[in-house]
Amino acid sequence: MPLVTDRREVLEIFSTARKRGWVIPAFGTENLTTTEAILAGAQEHAQALGENDLPIMIAATNRYPDRSQTSYYTHTRNCALGLELLMADLQVLTSATSPFGKLRVLFHLDHIQHDLDEDLWRGDLSRFSSIMFDASTLPLAENIEATRRFVAERREDIVIEGACDYIGGRESRLTDVTEAARFLEETGVDWMVPNLGTEHRAGVSELRYARELAQQIAAQIGPRLVLHGTSSVSLDQLGGLAEDGVTKVNLWTALERDASAVLLRMMAKEAGKVAGQTQAQELQREGLLGSQADVTATASLNHFPTAARQLLIFEEMKKQVLRYLEIWYPENLPQ
Repeated sequence: MPLVTDRREVLEIFSTARKRGWVIPAFGTENLTTTEAILAGAQEHAQALGENDLPIMIAATNRYPDRSQTSYYTHTRNCALGLELLMADLQVLTSATSPFGKLRVLFHLDHIQHDLDEDLWRGDLSRFSSIMFDASTLPLAENIEATRRFVAERREDIVIEGACDYIGGRESRLTDVTEAARFLEETGVDWMVPNLGTEHRAGVSELRYARELAQQIAAQIGPRLVLHGTSSVSLDQLGGLAEDGVTKVNLWTALERDASAVLLRMMAKEAGKVAGQTQAQELQREGLLGSQADVTATASLNHFPTAARQLLIFEEMKKQVLRYLEIWYPENLPQ
């Protein structure tokens, strides 16, 4: 079915998910392979649940300084062109003739900057399901005012997520419960991103999701929390997020990070098939390949083309998506 973009329908999907104990993930993407892997994982889980119209959210940043995903969607590194390519892909992949055509797909504009992305958030938002208006680099009072103005202007057009605090690593502070309540009350956002001890891009080890803090904030503002930096959280910490007041989670780094490790292992093990005997043996002489690497095989069309690497990445990302969906869309919950 077409992308879900109507504000009321988006909110209804999240309301229903809440009643069922689901937490809707927004999986980030910056290429077609990732986009399809997300949809393929969602479709397989939908079949396991017996719900062909399972909701799934895909997200991308635009001019977010830490990672402009729309820029990476095209080798021109032009974010406007990248966004158009991504939206064109989604239109095709959600069409009636697509294998994923029965899923309810939502597209989220993530970390849309209050200053750098002004042309985007002032423009036509009708193609999108939701938007994160990010003014978290500003002092709290200025953040609240900038977010409040945006909500006042665009609340009827789109579901809006706001960021109370910057999400960093150990150097960033956890969100204060009182400030979180103030942010929500004064801005009027639909969802709020607090700092719950996680980190974007998962560069810091041994981070802990601040579950008690999430519960304290949710007790003040209701189940309207969004967890960013989910890739920095171990799988054993991700169960029960709905009970903590989390309605949505954002995740991207883990998909790319874990799939890359699988790709590296295959290319090292099957070096001859990937690069041919001459190159593989040269790499082994240089100490870059170990004794277990196959450096005697001849180059193979099943290994060295870009399509072969993309297929491996696709399959691994699909597994990752399924792993998370099994946590956030568990079976045997009330309809």
